[in-house]
Amino acid sequence: MFFAVILATFLMDQASKAAVQSLMFLGESIPVAPFFHLTYIMNPGAAFGLLAYKTPLFIAVSVLLGVGALVVYRKIPAEKVLLRNGLGLVLGGALGNLADRLRYGKVVDFLDFRVWPVFNLADAAIFIGVCLLIWELLKDSGWKSEKDSVD
Repeated sequence: MFFAVILATFLMDQASKAAVQSLMFLGESIPVAPFFHLTYIMNPGAAFGLLAYKTPLFIAVSVLLGVGALVVYRKIPAEKVLLRNGLGLVLGGALGNLADRLRYGKVVDFLDFRVWPVFNLADAAIFIGVCLLIWELLKDSGWKSEKDSVD
């Protein structure tokens, strides 16, 4: 399942970016709803445009984290499905953005909710994957909310 999550995430990300690139002009913004536009940009940095034009750094970090994630995956018990799938989402998203960086030196972004920087499906997968990892790690650490400890 882990490798299927990685592959599905990567393919959905790359297909969505290919569709945007073939149907839109760079810089074009199409209103879909008052709070959401499809806006085609090329992001030279990381999330929120941080560290713009540091492509070699991003490539090196992506490869190192990918190898590290595979090592960690091998140590995760099979019953920890959310942990494994969260890691799969992170890796699939990282591979999607890595493919863009290798191909263009930048990342294709297009999801624009108007209140924060434009992003893509790979970024969303990474965010959701990290949330799943944090959730599972907090759950395993015995962390309880105040409500849980009162009950």
